[in-house]
Amino acid sequence: MHVTPAPNSSNVFRMTDISGYGIETRARERDVPALLGQVMFLVGVAIGFLALGSYVGRDLALGTARVLSFAGFGMLLVSSFAGERFRVGPFAIGWLFATSLVIGLGLGPWLSYAVANEPHAVTQAAAATGLIVIGMGAAGFALSKDLARWMRPLSIIVFGAVLVSFVLVLFASGGNPVISVIIGGLSALLIAVDFNYLRKHGTEADAVWLATGIFVSIVNIFLSLLNIFSSR
Repeated sequence: MHVTPAPNSSNVFRMTDISGYGIETRARERDVPALLGQVMFLVGVAIGFLALGSYVGRDLALGTARVLSFAGFGMLLVSSFAGERFRVGPFAIGWLFATSLVIGLGLGPWLSYAVANEPHAVTQAAAATGLIVIGMGAAGFALSKDLARWMRPLSIIVFGAVLVSFVLVLFASGGNPVISVIIGGLSALLIAVDFNYLRKHGTEADAVWLATGIFVSIVNIFLSLLNIFSSR
């Protein structure tokens, strides 16, 4: 039996850098190890909220879950374009965690179905996601070349692919493995770009939006891989 992850909530939209926020280098003195720890802590907590939401929402009706998936999509749009309040400070952190919870609620029924019917696909997708994130993050952090200019074009391409995926979900049955490969691959590249930016330009003011971008890329990669592995 085949399972399609979150019809499709298909892949969560990675919007965090389209607005160009934070591309300029800050002149402020930076503590890169501390910033890395802060960003990864926020990412870890966000993933925890997503896991909590998916557990709480495992028995939701599919229509309700779809609405919540679109709500999570909208919250990401807000955090991308609604100003600094949604990018810096305690409110921005709370918004990130709330967004993660809503996305998790929307994914709940489909992840529950996948775990019950194709647990091997979930395990494979989770393991591969971890390896990809570690590898791409390390590569981006280690590269001497400044990759900041790639944030916007990669994010726009992911946005376009996700819009196509949403259209397929609404007017066709299930997700498209080819689009999943595109979204997952570009999201992996965005992780490398984010870690590269963190090392070369990041300051404390960038912690929340960097964490949001990395979190959404991780979710994109996992859902893409789950869609691919469950389609075999």
